[in-house]
Amino acid sequence: QVQLVESGGGLVQAGDSLRLSCAASGRTFSMYCMAWFRQAPGKEREFVAAISWTGYYTYYADSVTGRFTISRDNANNTMYLHMNSLKSEDTALYYCAAGRQAGRRGVNEYAFWGQGTRVAVSS
Repeated sequence: QVQLVESGGGLVQAGDSLRLSCAASGRTFSMYCMAWFRQAPGKEREFVAAISWTGYYTYYADSVTGRFTISRDNANNTMYLHMNSLKSEDTALYYCAAGRQAGRRGVNEYAFWGQGTRVAVSS
Protein backbone atom coordinates (compact mmCIF):
# COMPACT_ATOMS: atom_id res chain seq x y z
CA GLN A 1 0.00 0.00 0.00
CA VAL A 2 0.96 3.61 -0.36
CA GLN A 3 -0.30 6.71 1.40
CA LEU A 4 -0.38 9.99 -0.50
CA VAL A 5 -0.34 13.59 0.72
CA GLU A 6 -0.72 16.53 -1.65
CA SER A 7 0.57 20.04 -1.03
CA GLY A 8 1.31 23.26 -2.88
CA GLY A 9 -2.15 24.49 -3.70
CA GLY A 10 -3.23 28.08 -3.24
CA LEU A 11 -4.87 31.16 -4.67
CA VAL A 12 -3.17 32.62 -7.73
CA GLN A 13 -4.02 34.93 -10.61
CA ALA A 14 -4.59 33.89 -14.19
CA GLY A 15 -1.28 33.45 -15.98
CA ASP A 16 0.60 32.54 -12.83
CA SER A 17 2.45 29.29 -12.15
CA LEU A 18 2.15 26.82 -9.31
CA ARG A 19 3.81 23.54 -8.37
CA LEU A 20 1.92 20.79 -6.64
CA SER A 21 3.66 18.00 -4.76
CA CYS A 22 2.50 14.53 -3.81
CA ALA A 23 4.50 12.83 -1.07
CA ALA A 24 4.17 9.07 -0.82
CA SER A 25 4.86 6.84 2.13
CA GLY A 26 6.36 3.39 1.89
CA ARG A 27 9.21 1.89 -0.06
CA THR A 28 7.13 0.79 -3.02
CA PHE A 29 6.51 4.23 -4.58
CA SER A 30 8.61 3.41 -7.64
CA MET A 31 6.41 0.39 -8.35
CA TYR A 32 3.34 2.55 -8.92
CA CYS A 33 2.22 4.55 -11.86
CA MET A 34 1.06 7.92 -10.64
CA ALA A 35 -1.47 10.47 -11.79
CA TRP A 36 -3.10 13.79 -11.03
CA PHE A 37 -6.83 14.28 -11.16
CA ARG A 38 -8.92 17.33 -10.36
CA GLN A 39 -12.47 18.05 -9.37
CA ALA A 40 -14.10 21.42 -9.82
CA PRO A 41 -17.20 22.37 -7.81
CA GLY A 42 -20.26 20.63 -9.18
CA LYS A 43 -18.26 18.57 -11.66
CA GLU A 44 -16.94 15.04 -11.82
CA ARG A 45 -13.34 14.21 -11.03
CA GLU A 46 -11.29 14.35 -14.22
CA PHE A 47 -7.91 13.13 -15.38
CA VAL A 48 -5.13 15.72 -15.62
CA ALA A 49 -1.83 13.89 -16.12
CA ALA A 50 -0.11 10.56 -15.50
CA ILE A 51 3.43 9.26 -15.33
CA SER A 52 4.92 5.79 -15.63
CA TRP A 53 7.00 3.98 -13.01
CA THR A 54 10.31 5.39 -14.17
CA GLY A 55 8.95 8.72 -15.32
CA TYR A 56 9.89 8.06 -18.93
CA TYR A 57 6.28 8.11 -20.18
CA THR A 58 3.89 10.95 -19.44
CA TYR A 59 0.29 11.50 -20.42
CA TYR A 60 -1.84 14.64 -20.37
CA ALA A 61 -5.40 15.74 -20.78
CA ASP A 62 -5.89 17.95 -23.83
CA SER A 63 -6.91 20.86 -21.63
CA VAL A 64 -3.51 21.01 -19.91
CA THR A 65 -1.12 19.88 -22.65
CA GLY A 66 1.62 22.41 -23.13
CA ARG A 67 0.90 24.14 -19.81
CA PHE A 68 1.31 21.41 -17.17
CA THR A 69 4.25 19.08 -16.62
CA ILE A 70 4.16 15.96 -14.49
CA SER A 71 7.34 14.55 -12.99
CA ARG A 72 8.47 12.24 -10.21
CA ASP A 73 11.46 11.73 -7.94
CA ASN A 74 11.54 8.08 -6.93
CA ALA A 75 14.50 8.60 -4.63
CA ASN A 76 12.39 10.96 -2.53
CA ASN A 77 8.99 9.31 -3.05
CA THR A 78 7.52 12.47 -4.52
CA MET A 79 5.55 13.39 -7.59
CA TYR A 80 5.04 16.90 -8.93
CA LEU A 81 2.71 18.84 -11.16
CA HIS A 82 4.17 22.02 -12.57
CA MET A 83 1.35 24.25 -13.74
CA ASN A 84 2.03 27.25 -15.96
CA SER A 85 -0.27 29.79 -17.59
CA LEU A 86 -3.03 28.98 -15.17
CA LYS A 87 -6.59 29.76 -16.17
CA SER A 88 -9.74 30.25 -14.15
CA GLU A 89 -10.99 26.91 -15.46
CA ASP A 90 -8.07 25.19 -13.71
CA THR A 91 -9.69 26.01 -10.37
CA ALA A 92 -10.32 22.69 -8.62
CA LEU A 93 -9.33 20.31 -5.87
CA TYR A 94 -6.30 18.43 -7.17
CA TYR A 95 -5.72 14.81 -6.18
CA CYS A 96 -2.78 12.51 -6.68
CA ALA A 97 -3.40 8.84 -7.25
CA ALA A 98 -1.39 5.63 -7.50
CA GLY A 99 -2.14 2.65 -9.70
CA ARG A 100 -0.55 -0.31 -11.39
CA GLN A 101 -0.91 0.51 -15.09
CA ALA A 102 0.65 3.47 -16.83
CA GLY A 103 -1.37 6.15 -18.51
CA ARG A 104 -4.80 5.15 -17.26
CA ARG A 105 -7.33 7.97 -17.25
CA GLY A 106 -10.21 6.48 -15.33
CA VAL A 107 -10.84 7.26 -11.69
CA ASN A 108 -11.63 3.61 -10.99
CA GLU A 109 -8.22 2.53 -12.28
CA TYR A 110 -6.33 3.98 -9.36
CA ALA A 111 -6.35 2.23 -6.01
CA PHE A 112 -4.82 4.87 -3.75
CA TRP A 113 -5.71 8.53 -3.39
CA GLY A 114 -4.64 11.54 -1.42
CA GLN A 115 -6.99 14.02 0.25
CA GLY A 116 -6.43 16.77 -2.30
CA THR A 117 -4.98 20.26 -2.42
CA ARG A 118 -7.05 23.22 -3.56
CA VAL A 119 -6.08 25.45 -6.45
CA ALA A 120 -8.01 28.65 -7.07
CA VAL A 121 -7.24 30.84 -10.08
CA SER A 122 -8.70 34.31 -10.20
CA SER A 123 -9.21 36.02 -13.55
